Formats: sequence, structure tokens, C-alpha cells
Amino acid sequence: MGEHFERHKQAWTTEEVQKLHTLAKKGMPIRAIAKALTRSEESVKARAKADKLGITALR
Repeated sequence: MGEHFERHKQAWTTEEVQKLHTLAKKGMPIRAIAKALTRSEESVKARAKADKLGITALR
């Protein structure tokens, strides 16, 4: 099974959102962003979509 995240269903903090935007603008893949934020890839995808961010495909 995949990695386990203790932060399941927790709200995004302002700092996390800022970091997501910064990493996305640098062109980092979803997997790397998720690991850096200790969030699931699905959570990162959902937040990025909500914020209308373009993120590189998984690699």
C-alpha cells in the first residue's frame, strides 16, 4: 500500500497554499509537491485545481 498521511482531511494552511503555488510555478511534479507538503497526490491535485494552478504530470 502507498504512504500513510496523518493529515487526512485537514484544512490547508496559508503557508501550505503559498508553498504549493511556489512549487507549482517552479514546475515541480505532483508527486514531489505532495511529498514536500506531506499531503497525498489527490489532495494536491484537488487544491491545485481549485486554485487554477497548472501542475506537471506525475514522474
